[in-house]
Amino acid sequence: MAANYTVALTKMIEQMELENCTPNVKIDEIQVSQSDINRPALQLAGFFDYFDSNRIQVLGQVEYTYMEKIGKEHYLQMFQKMMECQVPCIVFCRSLDIDPDLVALAEKCQIPILRTAKTTSAFVAEALRWLGVELAPRMTVHGVLVDVYGEGLLIMGESGIGKSEAALELIKRGHRLVSDDVVEIKRVSDITLIGTAPHITRHFIELRGIGILDVKNLFGVESVKKTQSIDLVIKLEEWNKDQEYDRLGLEEEYIEFLGNKVVCHSIPIRPGRNLAVICEAAAVNYRQKKMGYNAAQELYNRVTNNINSKE
Repeated sequence: MAANYTVALTKMIEQMELENCTPNVKIDEIQVSQSDINRPALQLAGFFDYFDSNRIQVLGQVEYTYMEKIGKEHYLQMFQKMMECQVPCIVFCRSLDIDPDLVALAEKCQIPILRTAKTTSAFVAEALRWLGVELAPRMTVHGVLVDVYGEGLLIMGESGIGKSEAALELIKRGHRLVSDDVVEIKRVSDITLIGTAPHITRHFIELRGIGILDVKNLFGVESVKKTQSIDLVIKLEEWNKDQEYDRLGLEEEYIEFLGNKVVCHSIPIRPGRNLAVICEAAAVNYRQKKMGYNAAQELYNRVTNNINSKE
């Protein structure tokens, strides 16, 4: 897994609906590598210690008013110094007027100046969220991701054990497919993992003996979903009579992806077991636990109270 990721500036311009005020600057090859954003008030004052030039520079009403106070000659010097550090771009919010001399300087340094009508706080919040997802650490796993009652269920197991068949039955029962065979996982926060399908296999599912099925065309657009948080993992494994399996569920087991822990259940496979129903029950039980009710703990309390009442 690579340590660093980038996103094309052109993609951000399209996503954020930004106006390009420097059409003569070549932006096709510019990549953004930092999810953090800088408001260069200190840099306009001449302080460049610890300046992270990889961040997008965003200016709002405060910075703009300060520019007017210090005068054109001084702020052009500061912008030139900033641009010489090869910042990815400079964004002006609130549709603020941009000095033509600043535009000329940006075109000379080949640094794009962009503009948005959004307030500074609104743009920064939206950009941080979007960049956080686009530049999040990621990995791929072999499995099937399905949205079951709003919970992201990742079904894992050896090849041919029945993951896709279970997913197909879940789809027929009204749930939604996110990805079959390969799941791309992004760690967007310390508690949230987002799963999606590679573009080339999106909406397709493979069934051994039948081949490739287009789930979106077969079952309709309501049967698929582009992304889903990963809340629960079901690991399918062949039944082993010599192995002890958890029958109460008092203690949770976890699996780790990118440093985040996810609740994991190991389900032994035997002929006649309805995997779709088991997956639905696991998803509902997980939701109940999130809401504060634990059936295993409730049974344990009843048994304990019954024993104590007879003593």
